[in-house]
Amino acid sequence: MRLIIVGPGRAGGAIALAAARAGHDIAGVLSRTGDTRYGPSLGWDDPLPVSDLVLIAVRDDAIEEVSARIAPHSRSVPVAAHLSGFTRVTALDDLARGGVATGGFHPLQTLPDPERGAAALTGSYVGVGGDPRAVEALSRFGVSLGMTPFPLSDDSRPGYHAGAAAAANFVITALATAGDLMRGAMVDPVVTRPLVERAVSNLYESGPGSSLTGPIARGDISTVVGQLAAASQVSEGVGEQYRLMAEATAIRAGRKGDVAKWS
Repeated sequence: MRLIIVGPGRAGGAIALAAARAGHDIAGVLSRTGDTRYGPSLGWDDPLPVSDLVLIAVRDDAIEEVSARIAPHSRSVPVAAHLSGFTRVTALDDLARGGVATGGFHPLQTLPDPERGAAALTGSYVGVGGDPRAVEALSRFGVSLGMTPFPLSDDSRPGYHAGAAAAANFVITALATAGDLMRGAMVDPVVTRPLVERAVSNLYESGPGSSLTGPIARGDISTVVGQLAAASQVSEGVGEQYRLMAEATAIRAGRKGDVAKWS
């Protein structure tokens, strides 16, 4: 496929690298800085070259503005999509009114930089939605990168994106807090890796209900109180984070009533 990348940042750059390695052609790149790392630089007020797909990889709050700006120059573009997991495909309505089939293409993966992001795409899932013509093209493109497409409607986007953010970031917060506690106990946090990997496997194999273990799930009040005190001794911030996650765990375990007994 011939691709145009709009916004060659972390996400756009990762897609561009992965696409080129999969044998696709980067027909051009639109950026505010004239970035040419991934393909020929295009002018914002020039007609877009003939291509199969335009991928808009800009901030959520800029998608609609970018769509409106490139719409008059997109006669040679059959399909366009944004990479946001939250923003509705209707943000591309200016392109749609010009006859472009519009969609969303959201890689469900963390993309810390283009190089590591490109490598991480293989084996990941990608949410695809929008015009049926766009969905067909985007699904083929995703498969060509080694990804597994799944349907993602506009109405599902807010909840889906919240779930994705929770999966990526709440895990980091929990493990960072665990690391603070381990270091406070003069133990290298690396010792928790096999435990974490087994716990995650349990979740995906058996579900959360049978995977929660420990004093909160058992209702062992005195042990939880001791853990909360130990966390607060590390620092006020660690204590606060530990309490919040402990309360969330109690709710998940069906033991919300125990929280009042911890004080």
